[in-house]
Amino acid sequence: MITVIRLKDLIKYIVCIILIILLLSLGIKLVSKKEELGNRDNFLSQIQNSSFLGLLKKEMPLISNYEEVEVISETPKPQEKKLQKILNTELAIMYNLEEYSEIDDTKLENGEDNIEIANNKQEEENQNEGTNYEVPDKADTEVIEEHNIKASFTDENNGIQVNNQTKYNILETISNANYEVKNKDKVIIYHTHTCESYTSSEAFPYEMTGNYRTTDLNYTVSRVGDELEKYLKEYGKTVIHDKTYHDYPAYNGSYGRSLSTVQNILKDNQDAEIMIDLHRDAVGSSNTYGPTVKIGEETCAQVMFVIGTDGSGLYHPNWRKNLEFAVKVQKIANDMYPGLFRPIILRNSRYNQQLTNATTIIEVGATGNTLEQCTSSMKYLAKVLDEAMK
Repeated sequence: MITVIRLKDLIKYIVCIILIILLLSLGIKLVSKKEELGNRDNFLSQIQNSSFLGLLKKEMPLISNYEEVEVISETPKPQEKKLQKILNTELAIMYNLEEYSEIDDTKLENGEDNIEIANNKQEEENQNEGTNYEVPDKADTEVIEEHNIKASFTDENNGIQVNNQTKYNILETISNANYEVKNKDKVIIYHTHTCESYTSSEAFPYEMTGNYRTTDLNYTVSRVGDELEKYLKEYGKTVIHDKTYHDYPAYNGSYGRSLSTVQNILKDNQDAEIMIDLHRDAVGSSNTYGPTVKIGEETCAQVMFVIGTDGSGLYHPNWRKNLEFAVKVQKIANDMYPGLFRPIILRNSRYNQQLTNATTIIEVGATGNTLEQCTSSMKYLAKVLDEAMK
């Protein structure tokens, strides 16, 4: 075992040295080739259609031996990717081929690498976007009935409606709800069902990799979380937004995986209270259900709290505090933007909400909503949350 490791290190060292020499040689050959081609476009096409590793293997058989030393799965070899990227970067510098360098970043790598590149690019764009916007303290609203379903509830007090699916009496809780968050400056956002997506639109077209699901986080509820993060930061909040896949490649066990994620986050953020598991409403699986509300002149997806309890028998002593926090937020929302929230749902499952006193699920829109409707809602939700934390 020790011998194999030393041999591998030695071979890597030799490959690096030979690669530098080979780059110079290859550069000279390509310069000559460029002159033969006669113009830059043909030169680019020739480069893009050639295999750099093929040239290397003809010139340097040692690389083939090196690949045999490194026992790797049938997926694209990391060594090959690195060699390709090094070569392409060097050639781009040598010939100032910026277009080719960009193509290398997106087309030479497949699968999850493409997803990661796209997601990182979107995250950079989100961070660079200007936030010149004004959110009114109050606005005229109108719930749009088309593609909606009638809101149902079992309990109501002072305009707060709750669909209570448990055995508990909650009238006193919702009538006296006024939970005060201790840490008003930190918010954790995560996604148990990270791959939930919406109806494709002209602004956000995408190909589903499941039934209203995709692994491309530019088009999922995670993208909605990016918007909420952006607006909360404008109010001076510290936001931790985790976009770990919890429902991919397997959907079953998502809550167990997200529990592990947030427990790790809380190790370094023990003072955090507000944790939002941001979802898309899973009722239905078509474009026929898309709850929307018109706020001013803007069409937005409606949002909804889902609060868990200990009704399933699992330990969850603080569920009434979670409910009080949700009621407090919804009271403010009903005053500022009536119709933004649908009735709160109270269920027996605890949904990892035992971790803090202000942990909730917020479902944004449904399969019939577009992503732009859902991202539009986030400026108003952030405004409401900011008011609730004052």
